[in-house]
Amino acid sequence: MTIDVITMGCSKNLVDSEQLLFRLRTAGYRVYHNPERLHHGIAVVNTCGFINDAKQESIDMILRLVALKEQGWLYKVLVMGCLSERFYKELKKEIQGVDKYYGKFNWKAMVKDLAKESMINPQSAMLNGQWKMINTKHTPRILTTPNHYAYVKISEGCDRHCAYCAIPLMTGRHKSRPIEEVLGEVRELVNKGVTEFQIIAQELTYYGIDLYGKRRIAELVERIAKIKGTKWIRLHYAYPNDFPLDLLRVMREHINVCKYLDIALQHSSDAILSRMHRNITSKEQRELIDTIRREVPGIVLRTTFMVGYPGETEEDFRNLIEFVKYARFERMGAFAYSEEEGTKAAENYPDDVPEDVKQQRLSELMAVQQEISEEIAATRVGQKLRVVIEGKEGDYYIGRTEYDSPEVDGVVYVSVPEGRKLRRGSFYDVKITDANEFDLFGTL
Repeated sequence: MTIDVITMGCSKNLVDSEQLLFRLRTAGYRVYHNPERLHHGIAVVNTCGFINDAKQESIDMILRLVALKEQGWLYKVLVMGCLSERFYKELKKEIQGVDKYYGKFNWKAMVKDLAKESMINPQSAMLNGQWKMINTKHTPRILTTPNHYAYVKISEGCDRHCAYCAIPLMTGRHKSRPIEEVLGEVRELVNKGVTEFQIIAQELTYYGIDLYGKRRIAELVERIAKIKGTKWIRLHYAYPNDFPLDLLRVMREHINVCKYLDIALQHSSDAILSRMHRNITSKEQRELIDTIRREVPGIVLRTTFMVGYPGETEEDFRNLIEFVKYARFERMGAFAYSEEEGTKAAENYPDDVPEDVKQQRLSELMAVQQEISEEIAATRVGQKLRVVIEGKEGDYYIGRTEYDSPEVDGVVYVSVPEGRKLRRGSFYDVKITDANEFDLFGTL
């Protein structure tokens, strides 16, 4: 039997899917991840429940798979992940063509459930050859990423109480993985040829408090940096309140810790930050940004902002525009507020900003950022940057710098002398010759 696993949402979901793929493969199934076409067997969709658009994409995928099953193209449809964790009863009632729903954490029972009705011979199954089996005792999985990089999830859940966010309702309280367990996983991945690590968590900077009574993210990253064979370490999803400043020394002193930090700020107006329950002021955010840039020269900051939050006035929005112009983030995303059932914002604040105003503000904010991004990218022209090669597209090799996270940031288009071939996953020095707001162009 063949199983297609389809992952919606973030890289934290991807790690869960990779573990599921390993369990299914070990049980004897032929497995595929995000296939361009389905294989007429079982389809598993790992859902996202973050914001309305993400939820709708997951629901649309479930409905599509159920329709294919009804047409005889699929044998079973199974659903797991954040959306079904939070809306299990509602989904089961509204979409009845799904064979079984699993949540965010009980999906590990899926293999046992399938085994009850399957007579498959494990020796007969085949693995899609592009993947690498990572049979580790810490996080056994099949890497769906290129062989040279992997995501390492260091914790689950979140103890923050941002008023707009439904993630804690789905993932529960913050739970750190023990330091030695994470280090063991990294060592085993290095032994399998992985050289680049995306360290991910819902709240990276909270790491260690539940296990050790204090933040130990700086220690963890420094110990990972000392593992031989680790070339790049990139950090995702930091929180600004009570930011662990000792992490900045680690980023500055270790050349294999990328000068890159993903830190979602959400807004800059004191009134909105207070309503969001962010526990930080606009002045404190500015001071933190200044400190980070001073302590880690050349760092690239990625952040996210929300527009149209309940009560956001034109003055609040102008404050945000001025803050973005002041901070000059190298990478920035933004989205319009959508009310999430069960959150403090939904319970306490009417969604009073009209949709057309939200979209107008979103467009203006992104236009300001585009101009900033173009100006910053232009400063790269003439620089020599270290680039990891991802593949080839036409006459160009495609690579990334330490300032570019896979899937979410730009790339470098590298031209090489005729007859010269570059290896995927290898690092090269590239001189940047041109740039636009998204990507760089350079020569070997």
